Amino acid sequence: MKGNWGKEHHAMSEQGAVIIDGRAVSRRMRDALTEQVKALPEGARRPGLAVIRVGDDPASEVYVRQKKRAAIDAGFHFEEHYMPASTTQAELLDRVNQLNRDDAIDGFLVQLPLPDGLDETEVIRTIDPAKDVDGFHPENVGALWSGLPGMVPCTPAGVMKLIETLDYDLTGKHAVVVGRSNIVGKPVAALLLARHATVTICHSRTQNLADVCRSADVLVAAVGRPRLIQGDWVKPGAVVIDVGINREPDGSLVGDVDFEAAKERAGYITPVPGGVGPMTIAMLLENTFHAYQRREGSR
Repeated sequence: MKGNWGKEHHAMSEQGAVIIDGRAVSRRMRDALTEQVKALPEGARRPGLAVIRVGDDPASEVYVRQKKRAAIDAGFHFEEHYMPASTTQAELLDRVNQLNRDDAIDGFLVQLPLPDGLDETEVIRTIDPAKDVDGFHPENVGALWSGLPGMVPCTPAGVMKLIETLDYDLTGKHAVVVGRSNIVGKPVAALLLARHATVTICHSRTQNLADVCRSADVLVAAVGRPRLIQGDWVKPGAVVIDVGINREPDGSLVGDVDFEAAKERAGYITPVPGGVGPMTIAMLLENTFHAYQRREGSR
């Protein structure tokens, strides 16, 4: 889905770096989706999104509430399937298979992390890849790395959407990804490669991490360590995308990048909060809507 989400929606910092406004981009995407749902024929089935939440993890409860609000605001049908922490693997897989068969649901996810004793890998493999709006099923992972159509994980897709709003040509640029998780690091590397960037993936065992970061035209931080990336690790003029969300002892949220120092050197930078975070839910809704369109088109 294309839209007019260009540079005019971002703001210059006092130091000159452009602060990439993920809230504004997300809002425009969600508004566009809302209009598409409103334009569906009268009486048509609405896109359906479901979330399975197991146990009482406070962060998971917040995330699911945010997804519910966004889905309902966009006019989607939404279902939350809560299961207690005592749920067995068999019971959870049975619920997954129920949603696989449910015609009212176009996409669903199992909110992670799961309580101890439940096999996350088996759960993900049981989800119908066509309804896997998190993009974690091995079939969708393989499609991503093979350049084939499939569900793309929401946060990496949101990172790429933010870069698109800059009209920034990734061809031949050196992109450094700090973090190698299956949720962000690896898939964002695949997406950057698909846009013809030269990609380096760094991790906890990378030698001379600071020097590698200083060589980056595009620096994506997704390692989960507060302010790991120092200001002088940023190449002047670089695009800095901070995926990290870390809670400080005083309750404040900070990213994996030392924002105040980095914005003095970066050309473009995302804040935390208000950068990548809002994009994750926008991309979840977009994945669900695309799944809805594919299912309706195949009827």
